[in-house]
Amino acid sequence: MRTLNDIRTAFLDYFARQGHEVVDSSPLVPRNDPTLLFANSGMVQFKNLFTGVEHRDYKRATTAQKCVRAGGKHNDLDNVGYTARHHTFFEMMGNFSFGDYFKEQAIPFAWEMVTKELGIDPSKLLVTVYHTDDEAADLWKKVAGLPDDRIIRIATNDNFWQMGPTGPCGPCTEIFYDHGEKYWGGPPGSPEEDGDRFVEIWNLVFMQYEQFEDGTRRELEAQSIDTGMGIERVAALLQGTNDNYSTDLIRALIEASANASSTDPDGAGKIHHRVIADHLRSTSFLIADGVMPSAEGRGYVLRRIMRRAMRHAHLLGTKDPMMHRLVPELVRQMGGAYPELGRAKALIEETLLAEETRFRQTLDRGLKLLDDELGNLPEGAELPGATAFKLYDTYGFPLDLTQDALREKGRAVDTAGFDVAMAEQKAKARAAWAGTGDAADEALWFDLAEEKGTTEFLGYDTEVAEGQILALVKAGNKVTSVSKGDEIQLVVNQTPFYAESGGQVGDEGRVKTETGRAVITDTRKVAGVFIHFARVEEGTLELGQGAELTVDHDRRSLIRANHSATHLLHEALRAALGDHVAQRGSLNAPDRLRFDFSHGKALSPEEVAQVEREVNAFIRQNTPVETRIMTPDDARAIGAQALFGEKYGDEVRVVSMGRADTGKGSDGKTWSIELCGGTHVGRTGDIGAFALTSEAASSAGVRRIEALTGQAALAELRSRDVALAQVEGLLKASGPDVITRLKSLLDERKSLTNEVAQLRQQLAMSGGGEAKAEAKDINGIAFIAQALSGVTGKDLPGLIDAHKEKLGSGAVLLVADAGGKAAVAAGVTADLTDKLSAVDLVKAAVEKLGGKGGGGRPDMAQGGGSDPSKAAEAIAAAEAVIGG
Repeated sequence: MRTLNDIRTAFLDYFARQGHEVVDSSPLVPRNDPTLLFANSGMVQFKNLFTGVEHRDYKRATTAQKCVRAGGKHNDLDNVGYTARHHTFFEMMGNFSFGDYFKEQAIPFAWEMVTKELGIDPSKLLVTVYHTDDEAADLWKKVAGLPDDRIIRIATNDNFWQMGPTGPCGPCTEIFYDHGEKYWGGPPGSPEEDGDRFVEIWNLVFMQYEQFEDGTRRELEAQSIDTGMGIERVAALLQGTNDNYSTDLIRALIEASANASSTDPDGAGKIHHRVIADHLRSTSFLIADGVMPSAEGRGYVLRRIMRRAMRHAHLLGTKDPMMHRLVPELVRQMGGAYPELGRAKALIEETLLAEETRFRQTLDRGLKLLDDELGNLPEGAELPGATAFKLYDTYGFPLDLTQDALREKGRAVDTAGFDVAMAEQKAKARAAWAGTGDAADEALWFDLAEEKGTTEFLGYDTEVAEGQILALVKAGNKVTSVSKGDEIQLVVNQTPFYAESGGQVGDEGRVKTETGRAVITDTRKVAGVFIHFARVEEGTLELGQGAELTVDHDRRSLIRANHSATHLLHEALRAALGDHVAQRGSLNAPDRLRFDFSHGKALSPEEVAQVEREVNAFIRQNTPVETRIMTPDDARAIGAQALFGEKYGDEVRVVSMGRADTGKGSDGKTWSIELCGGTHVGRTGDIGAFALTSEAASSAGVRRIEALTGQAALAELRSRDVALAQVEGLLKASGPDVITRLKSLLDERKSLTNEVAQLRQQLAMSGGGEAKAEAKDINGIAFIAQALSGVTGKDLPGLIDAHKEKLGSGAVLLVADAGGKAAVAAGVTADLTDKLSAVDLVKAAVEKLGGKGGGGRPDMAQGGGSDPSKAAEAIAAAEAVIGG
């Protein structure tokens, strides 16, 4: 028996021998087509090659492409498990020509691949062609020898492909397999064509024309080929069945589900196993490609698929979460062809376990409510929309999950009533939001979120993506186009740009459309809408256009390094200072990082050195930075630190880095674990280096550290080395001797300073070349006053005390010329402070010296002024105060 893996290998090998480049499957999240929720065909990653926007070094390619259809116009979710060929996940084999070969080679390739390489009986095959495509019909006769009755002409769009209303298009030809009379159904084009007898296995698209807005077409200069073969369908017929779920790969997953649930794979739970097997593939591949369950966008579709599978696991009677236990079998079956499954195995298992654990906690209550409501309804009546909405709003049941549960009971849902209840909730949410006092222009973004949905963020794993322009705002007003020089805000449906939050600044970069380009200077978000602040540099941007968005890579890399270093810094501070350390704010910018944390005193030099040393040690470990999705409670249970000011929903991103024997986490070996929605380096070594540049008080009980990473950190450390070398040269010492030498010099300086101060005091007391100060009697108080030079303001208090001691009882006023500024001090002996205050003497003197104020105690006060030449007037003013 040829297994599905054998068929995949045979297909790729065949076309490789025909000169085709074997190209890896693109991720399920399209980066070059904003109109698609998920990649749903093999041509998605080659779209820009077909339109001529992009060129590569090959003109022929072949792929095995991962595909998901579970949302939007390509939504097979409701039928999965109930039919033989509907899937949410499937593989599309294809061969492609970008202006190289056309029909005359594509048809022979297809026939040889099907009949010789795969060994499918030619007598069981028939084909369809577009009704005017005589060239294709003639080639099938020539190459395959097919008679006219096995070449069916189809006049509908089933056999004419278009990329859109305009652009490349062309006829198709399809290969069908006849499974025989035991199955009901007729050939394509007949009234019974939807039966199971004739099954399409391969579609060949001939990109022959370009279509214009007026409906006219012209032949393309570079005509191309795009084909798609559903591997599951081919595997079914090669393995003697008409049911994709009976093929070896999917059957292995079904049996794994049966073993995990201790049930019969072909018994009463047959449909449940089929749903689980299919949904296991789609959920696992989506998680491996970076999609995580959430309440919006792709994450919401993933959650719907997961919860549908989990409800079917529940219906099998399982008491504990089951889906995560099936991942090893999936990796065993498909990990060879898709190594990303193996790399993400732990993340897939953890995500499935966490989601199923949460879902089971609400499932019983939700189903009980559903049963209670059904019990109160007449037989066969629809479930009221308000009840379906309550299941959605309270228990997290999407509408389609409720419909799926009711389908088994032969019931339906009043969807119109559900829509009314949903609209009422949105109106209440809007009213509540409008009363919060937020800026009035934010209403615009709230309206947009309600109308178009929130922005899908793709920036965790890409810096380039295509989006569709949903809004252009200029001067606070929505517009349909903007032109060169305009300062605007731009909104797209999906973006790689990170919006400012959690201390991380918003991304900058560029946006380009067919008609213009703009530079993005900032990114922020309101109500889940990412707002790109931009300046149009060339041409025009128009509403509804496709746009290529490119993040400034160098800037993003610097921000990532600083953000990851902040996490390491946080943990290093806790290790050095204690568990009381908690984040109180942060900034992660391209040029620096800033981190505020709770701590009551300044860090000692030894503590600063320890923190810097520890961060650099974990950078050098160069361990992977891992991201997981968990509930906030589960995250905190493994020791994750929450970021200050962040709001958390039902799921959080948990970022882990560094390995330590005394760590945390489920294995007790992880150094840093934090709840964080920011972008981070791939490995700690990507940070490069860490240099702490300052540590100071930020507010009461809060300290602030600023630091650098990467090249900036190395430059900082180098500048320290240069400065140290200069110091060593000046001191004529090196290494540890520098400290000894410096201490010696400082001690010597202190001794000399004291000696100078004593000499100044002696000089001042003796008159210092000026007339020696003599006490005079003013109103019965002995008063000494003197204008001095060669002394500083710091010298005056000591001189005042010396004069007071000499006087025994009296007052003193000294005015010094301190480098062109006036310094004044006054003193009053203790026995006179109840009659006279030194403060009053200083204030009177300061006013004459061109200053203001002055202050101190009644026995000692100081002040200053701008004009030391007014010393005599200052002394006279003080005498006037004493004289009363």
